[in-house]
Amino acid sequence: MLTKQRGDIAEQAVVLEALKRGWGVCRPIGDYLPYDLVLDIDQSLYRIQVKYAWYDQAKKNYVVDVRRTKTNRRQMVRSNYLPEDFDFAVLYIEATHNFYVMPAKVFISYGSEIHLVEDDKRQRKPRSAVYRNAWQLIGND
Repeated sequence: MLTKQRGDIAEQAVVLEALKRGWGVCRPIGDYLPYDLVLDIDQSLYRIQVKYAWYDQAKKNYVVDVRRTKTNRRQMVRSNYLPEDFDFAVLYIEATHNFYVMPAKVFISYGSEIHLVEDDKRQRKPRSAVYRNAWQLIGND
């Protein structure tokens, strides 16, 4: 599957989850903004960056690139997000249908990748574990 297709799957999953929660969903026209969706929750708007988590067979965990990727016909350019680019990042794991809902500052505080561990047998939970399905973070200003 192409990267764009995976991104579309993740966006659709977030849209469906938001609609199930009774939230409004707005989609920007084009893909040049640093966020993918806007959620309308109790008349407040939240800019959402959506990421699809892919499985790393060697490390046995899911991975999300923390950087933005822009491509044209000749090259792929990656750059870091800024805290003001969006309000929350929502990371989607299709295989487990889990979402990681992170404030922008937390998301960009990771290096270039976030490794999400879905194995409950670990003794020590990764710091990302508190954001698993943490939809309550959005709308709690």
